[in-house]
Amino acid sequence: MMNREQILEVFLKHYGKIIGITLGLLISILILTIGFIKTIFISLCVYIGYFFGSKIDKKENIWELLDRILPPGSLK
Repeated sequence: MMNREQILEVFLKHYGKIIGITLGLLISILILTIGFIKTIFISLCVYIGYFFGSKIDKKENIWELLDRILPPGSLK
């Protein structure tokens, strides 16, 4: 039986593969249960959330970003 240190070492060595397998499994389950279009919508919402979350983590001003993306005057 593997101890915690060995499991952590395997996880750190194969981090990308484990994340990829997990995402692939999750997406395939979503497609089979709720359909392709709804899965794409959920994936898009998750990406948008990740994008804005990363901007917040980097202490960037979200309002300036939205002002550049959205049409002029839409934030007033």
